[in-house]
Amino acid sequence: MNRSDLIDKIAKDVDLTKKDANLALKSFLEGVTLSLERKEKVSLVGFGTFRVTHRKARMGVNPQTKEKIQIPARDVPVFKAGKRLKEAVK
Repeated sequence: MNRSDLIDKIAKDVDLTKKDANLALKSFLEGVTLSLERKEKVSLVGFGTFRVTHRKARMGVNPQTKEKIQIPARDVPVFKAGKRLKEAVK
């Protein structure tokens, strides 16, 4: 399922126009993004949790040259599936 498929499903399920469904999806995604930028977690009970975690600096290997490289520390977004989502995928 891609973005346009999801917009079509939202529009059909809640009787919205595709334009309104697109705005709703856009608002949701912006809300999650803004929360993660502020290092806040976003919990959707049963679906899952979005949060930011810190990755420490580490050594890596360039696969083309086999040269060792330093990979800098950084913050990365993480999604952990909720119980209902895990059960649905089983």
